[in-house]
Amino acid sequence: MARGRKTSFTIRLTPAQRQTLLAWQRATTISAGRARRARILLLLADGVTITDIAAAVGMSRRHTYKWIQRFVQEGLEGLEERAPGPHRRLRPLPPDLREQPNNLDRG
Repeated sequence: MARGRKTSFTIRLTPAQRQTLLAWQRATTISAGRARRARILLLLADGVTITDIAAAVGMSRRHTYKWIQRFVQEGLEGLEERAPGPHRRLRPLPPDLREQPNNLDRG
């Protein structure tokens, strides 16, 4: 018996999407995270509540919603792992600063 209330979030998967998600869930050559995200969507398409989905995949409800929203907005491409924001590039010091003594040496 399902706990909690029915979710207002429902998705319909095309046969091709369902086939892809099932393949991801069974694959041993993709990341465990992608397989988990596939399982989230398959369970949601089958009418399972968000609370039960989160418990089944071992993820918080917040992160479960995050992946569902990404799928709704971007499709299967939204389930790819992304780099965590822009990276800061270190620039070399200007020549005049390279010549100054380092005051950090205390030994």
